[in-house]
Amino acid sequence: MKTILHKSETRGHANHGWLDTHHTFSFANYYNPERVHFGTLRVLNDDRVAAGEGFGTHPHDNMEIVSIPLFGDLEHKDNMGNHGVISTGEIQVMSAGTGIFHSEFNKNKDKETQFLQIWILPNKKNVTPHYDQISLADIEKPDELYQILSPNPNDQGVWIHQNAWFYLGDLSEGWEGKYELKDKKNGVYFFVIEGNVTVAGQKLNRRDGLGVNETESIEIAAESLTKLLVMEIPMQ
Repeated sequence: MKTILHKSETRGHANHGWLDTHHTFSFANYYNPERVHFGTLRVLNDDRVAAGEGFGTHPHDNMEIVSIPLFGDLEHKDNMGNHGVISTGEIQVMSAGTGIFHSEFNKNKDKETQFLQIWILPNKKNVTPHYDQISLADIEKPDELYQILSPNPNDQGVWIHQNAWFYLGDLSEGWEGKYELKDKKNGVYFFVIEGNVTVAGQKLNRRDGLGVNETESIEIAAESLTKLLVMEIPMQ
């Protein structure tokens, strides 16, 4: 088993006034040659967007983009005709493929929005762009790692063009379990949204990240009430 630890305080950070953001991996003006990616996980940004502010229309191509709101509401518009709001308890996915233009703004004028922005390198280039968003209310389960993303359009959660699976866990203090990899050639990146947890023998706190590979199962133990994001992705 191999592991790589990314403590919360070692992340890249930028505060633009309207956007306060932390980068687990190299992004924008933050560059660390040892933290460009973990396998096909290319971007993990922890964004806080001020009231009424946001990202103006901008392009993407050949990237699988996942957004998970943690607090507040994010208004989305794109050139495919999609226009809606993603809120806490939902997940949004875009396969940029041949190219898309979109914007994201904090829907609220009186409070900030917090969300995770995740980019995964695809296993197919120049696909037809795809957009989806779902509520997690019907699939979330307490004290269980429940699937929110997969490579299969007919499976639980949203889907992307990659051999990847995402899970969320709302875990009680004292919960213990293990994550069994879907594909033993993959790696797994754990990100602690809230709480304290031990993963593969490593103690993790709020906003810490841990990459694990070259194993088939990983032990997990929640030390407090914990919200954990688990991302299994190809290493190449």
